[in-house]
Amino acid sequence: MTSITRRVFLSLAAALAPASAIAHHGWGGYDTSKSFTVTGKILKSTFENPHCEIEMEADGKRWHFILAPPSRMQARGATADLIAPGKTCTVFGYPHTSKPDEARIEYIVLGGKRIELR
Repeated sequence: MTSITRRVFLSLAAALAPASAIAHHGWGGYDTSKSFTVTGKILKSTFENPHCEIEMEADGKRWHFILAPPSRMQARGATADLIAPGKTCTVFGYPHTSKPDEARIEYIVLGGKRIELR
């Protein structure tokens, strides 16, 4: 591949890359020294890339929890139906260092079954 052809190819690949891949974040913003577990009712959920997410009421606080990508959730038995609004679940995770209502979830308990997400 010539240098010009390669540059054109790389430019096109970058332009066509999905926004979710470009916007993906690392886990450095979560404090793994402050793990916690809460149980609550799911108020809102999304089952889409780059990560599934739920909003949940727990201990008088509304939380935003970041779960695994849909492919990993499904591979481990966690379907969109299991994290649907109205369901109750338990989560174990780490709080965000600058967003007091957000946490990254390591595992979730749905219907009595513990599902590892990482």
